[in-house]
Amino acid sequence: MAAAAANVVGKLRGGLADLRPVPRLLIDQGPHRSVYRMLSDDEPDGPPILLIPPLAAPALCFDLRRGCSLAEHLVARGRRTYLVDYGTVAFSDRRLGIEHWIDEVLPRTIEKVSEDAGGQPVHLVAWCLGGLFSLLTTAGWPGLPIASLVTVASPVDFTAIPLVAPFRPLIEATRGHLLTPFYRLLGGAPSVVVGRVFWATGIDKEITKPLAILRNLDDRDYLAQIEAVDHFMDNMIAYPGRTFGQIYHRFFRANDLAEGAVAVDGRVVSLADVRVPTLVIAGENDTIAPRRAVERLTSLLVNAPSVGFETAPGGHLGVLTGRRARTTTWHHIDTFLDGQTGLHSQ
Repeated sequence: MAAAAANVVGKLRGGLADLRPVPRLLIDQGPHRSVYRMLSDDEPDGPPILLIPPLAAPALCFDLRRGCSLAEHLVARGRRTYLVDYGTVAFSDRRLGIEHWIDEVLPRTIEKVSEDAGGQPVHLVAWCLGGLFSLLTTAGWPGLPIASLVTVASPVDFTAIPLVAPFRPLIEATRGHLLTPFYRLLGGAPSVVVGRVFWATGIDKEITKPLAILRNLDDRDYLAQIEAVDHFMDNMIAYPGRTFGQIYHRFFRANDLAEGAVAVDGRVVSLADVRVPTLVIAGENDTIAPRRAVERLTSLLVNAPSVGFETAPGGHLGVLTGRRARTTTWHHIDTFLDGQTGLHSQ
């Protein structure tokens, strides 16, 4: 009871989650990209790790809260860690397509990170759509200084996502134009819509959350995690209209990525052109990117020197930065990076 009472007091006094970001230095900035180097007391000189978020979700997915921050973990492991933040998306950005991110934002970011790290090739760690964009960037720009790639909860087979299955007949009946008028009118998918969709995928947990909080009033770490996730949800970002349309028509409706290639701005980008070691991680309880939708990627990277696959507990966000990610997902990432860099012992 004493612990529960203390947690309630802490909640009322401003919260239990330590939301302080990992200290960072801005090293580059451009349209839809702010590139940061994470700071530590002992500046590492090893190979650079670049954290790549998806569109619509804030970059704090990699720095959710102290103790559940992949960025903090990597820095503590002595890794030279970088993060790209896309910033906000406005109505004026509605004409930006996937090509903007895979031909401009990510290539420039990767080049700058490599330059800042003394010309070393960059190890990419990406979540959700960030993983898909990282794959397309790696495949489409073979000259970029990319050393390896980790994708977490990045689905390529959209037919394997049960959440969208009920809508497919209606979408096909309208020849894919069910959502087109809306995203064109709005200039994309507004942040409030993105947030509600993300919320709806965990509606069962939202309904039972008050009871779960009551049952765990004496668990400070549990309550802090809920606070941090709520903070994350409050900072969702919009999708640009053209990008949303391409994702909707090419990824979701046509399911092009499941066949290993997608048309982008007049050219075809093939996942067979990914030629770096890759680790694919799926969440065991992920309804947005279930295992089968994610694991399909492993059969498409036919020219990668190595392709590993792992699962870890958690839903779509939880597999990346949940409380159990500390000893599961992050361990898989560490093991993979150790094998690539040879600088860290187990």
